[in-house]
Amino acid sequence: MWILEQLARLLDQPLFPWKNVLVGFSLGQFVLEGLLSLRQYKVLQKTKAPKVLEGEVTQKVFDQSQAYGRAKAKFGFVSGLYGQIQNVVFVYGDVLPKLWGVAGLALARYFPDRFQGEISQTLLFIFGFNILSTVLSLPVSYYNTFVLEEKFGFNKQTVKLWVTDMLKGQMLGIVLGTPIISAVLKIVQKTGNSFFYYLWLFGIFVQVFAITIYPVVILPLFNKLSPLQPGEIKTGVEALAKKLKFPLSELHVIDGSKRSAHSNAYFYGLPWKKHIVIYDTLLEKSEPQEVVAVLSHELGHWKLSHTTKLFGIAQFHMFYIFALFSVFVNNRSLYQSFGFVKDQPIMIGFLLFSDALAPMDAVVKLLMNILSRKFEFEADAFAQGLGFSNELAASLMKLQIQNLSTMDADWMYASYHYSHPILTERLAALGWKGGKVTSGKEDDHEKPVKATDREL
Repeated sequence: MWILEQLARLLDQPLFPWKNVLVGFSLGQFVLEGLLSLRQYKVLQKTKAPKVLEGEVTQKVFDQSQAYGRAKAKFGFVSGLYGQIQNVVFVYGDVLPKLWGVAGLALARYFPDRFQGEISQTLLFIFGFNILSTVLSLPVSYYNTFVLEEKFGFNKQTVKLWVTDMLKGQMLGIVLGTPIISAVLKIVQKTGNSFFYYLWLFGIFVQVFAITIYPVVILPLFNKLSPLQPGEIKTGVEALAKKLKFPLSELHVIDGSKRSAHSNAYFYGLPWKKHIVIYDTLLEKSEPQEVVAVLSHELGHWKLSHTTKLFGIAQFHMFYIFALFSVFVNNRSLYQSFGFVKDQPIMIGFLLFSDALAPMDAVVKLLMNILSRKFEFEADAFAQGLGFSNELAASLMKLQIQNLSTMDADWMYASYHYSHPILTERLAALGWKGGKVTSGKEDDHEKPVKATDREL
């Protein structure tokens, strides 16, 4: 506590240029990521596949993969620049205090006296801020879905579904966000300088609550789950779960194909009751033993306690964020720099504090990606130990081709951005020596399937 108190005094200086510092942090991160993207763009201009993939990837598929990578890189730069412009306008245009003022006026004019106060004003502000942010993100989201992804054959959703998903997301945010935000503010108001202890405990409760209601409340709003039909895949997965003593409750198939040609497989649930979900696109594109191999990798994460370790790290991360926030929550110079002369709204302080964390977040991202890649190698080795080496290699290769995933990466770019090792590294670790393991169909790349973040 003493260290936090001293840091609070150090930062609470009347003339401290908070606006320039926070904008500088944001621009610095944008420049760093832009330089890394330029390094990666040079890799995406190569005309030959990595040697280990030469026997697996046709020139046409490689060229399309490189084109897809370059298109995403250009889009990432433009969308990032768009975000930076928004950030500068928000900061120097005093958008936050103006929105806060509008929320206060609306509260005073349209709501009875019992709803007056910081909590109600914060709720109106947050919901208004989210609507504004959503509207500003529409051009980027639309282009990504209906232009970029459409061009390369990935998008499967309609404009109606896209809009419906957005509206459902906003409504879900209101229904779940109202009690959570209210509770957070009440905790900070009632527990003094030690609020971060209680906020941390509440954060853990919210996570467990979310895990509990996700399959019965949230997921059905967006997707349909069906039981996995009896067959080789179900038999193989159930046998694997039994062998590993994985507390499998149900096996589901999710209708991911109504939105995208990408695929995934994951598990969720409480420690004593787990559910495995497989995307219908993964079932369509893979052989039964390849699907089992994918899930052996996923269950490897569970057996090796990767999920538990990551959960523990997340709790530590949440605790130190709340502890650091206690340094900023009463920082008068921070509020005044952004136009909050009379009020010091807690949620505004947290938003500004989040911007101040940008350099630290970049370091945390780098370290977490290093750890994640280590876990991925370990899960691959676990699947290999179960006898799925060839099937896992085949699945990795097939998904790489079907997804038009980047075949190679600059090491600095990969270190900062990638939570998974690149394909050539994983094949080397699996002892892959070459040979035709993919389906061999010439049109595979026209029906892409993506090995997404927590799948492999």
